[in-house]
Amino acid sequence: MIYSAKVMEHFANPRNVGELADANGIGEVGNAKCGDIMKIYLKIENDTIVDVRFKTFGCGAAIATSSMATELIKGKPLSEALKLTNKAVVEALDGLPPVKIHCSVLSEQAIKAAIADYYTRLGIDPTPFVGKLDSEEEHEHGCACDCDE
Repeated sequence: MIYSAKVMEHFANPRNVGELADANGIGEVGNAKCGDIMKIYLKIENDTIVDVRFKTFGCGAAIATSSMATELIKGKPLSEALKLTNKAVVEALDGLPPVKIHCSVLSEQAIKAAIADYYTRLGIDPTPFVGKLDSEEEHEHGCACDCDE
C-alpha cells in the first residue's frame, strides 16, 4: 500500500499524543471489525479548543488521521471544529488509500464524541450542536481494511 509523505510523517512523528488530565471533553470511538480505537481528549475554554491529545490503537493510517485531525482543530472554536470532515482530514494528508478512508471517519467521529461529552458535562443536550452520533454498527460497513499491516 502506498501512503503519501504526510501520512508517513504523521505516523512516524504523531502530534498531540497522550492524555489530558484536565480534559473536559473525551470521546472514544472504535471499529470492531478492524480493531481501530481512537480516544480524543479536549481542553475547552470559552468555546475554544485550547489543547487536544489523542490515543489511538490501530494501523498507521489510524494514527496519522488522529494526529492530523488534532492539528486541524487545535486552537479552533467548537463551531469550526464541528465542521471538520473526514474528507478534510484526508485532503490534509494528501490522500489515503480507499481501504483506509474509514480511519478518517473515525477521527471525525471521535472529535464529535468528545465535543458531545463536553456539552453533556455542562448539562447541555449536545444533539443540536453535534447531531446524532453514528454508532459503531452503522460505521462497520465502511471497513475494508487489513489492519495487521
